[in-house]
Amino acid sequence: MKLFWCPQTRASRAVWMLEEAGVDYGLVRVDVTQPERTPEHLAASPMGKVPALEDGEVRMWDSAAICLYVADRYASGRLAPGLDDPLRARFVHWLIYASAMIEPAMFESGLRAVVPEEHHAEAFHPGRLGWGSFAQTIRTWEEGLGDGPWILGNEFSAADVMLGSSAVFLRMFGMLPESRVLEAYADRSLARPAYQKALAAEGSD
Repeated sequence: MKLFWCPQTRASRAVWMLEEAGVDYGLVRVDVTQPERTPEHLAASPMGKVPALEDGEVRMWDSAAICLYVADRYASGRLAPGLDDPLRARFVHWLIYASAMIEPAMFESGLRAVVPEEHHAEAFHPGRLGWGSFAQTIRTWEEGLGDGPWILGNEFSAADVMLGSSAVFLRMFGMLPESRVLEAYADRSLARPAYQKALAAEGSD
């Protein structure tokens, strides 16, 4: 298995996921600041993005999809509830929350700083967006976690790889608002042995 990767990108969460699943993999570093991509990388990721996973005949390039694939194929019942498990719907919902809600809301929050305020009502009208405001996104995330410790309660899952890495990234880049819930969640995520192994694996590349 190969993971096309660049540090401090969404690819980092894919490394964490592979470590949680306990599978063998190799990292292929990609310089995302350069336009050139190898044919091998483009075969796995037609847009030339990271992460991109090559696993036998499987090729995929979205972090949420990679986390779901690895959990279902290599750690079903351990990192992903089975299809008949009542928690499956909650698991899938929160697994994609990071890319469907948190990341767009982060981008919108940054845009608000450069778009003239008189255009905010039109440009960021909540009825036209597929996500909530950044504040609403954070509040819903906090409420979803509740007392935790994980998004499914006591059981860690691939959904926490997506969400936990988002909390860590937001804090790393100074975008995590004051939140006791999400600060503690980021700390718990970082403390997982697999996350520490992922950080070591990235550093040793």
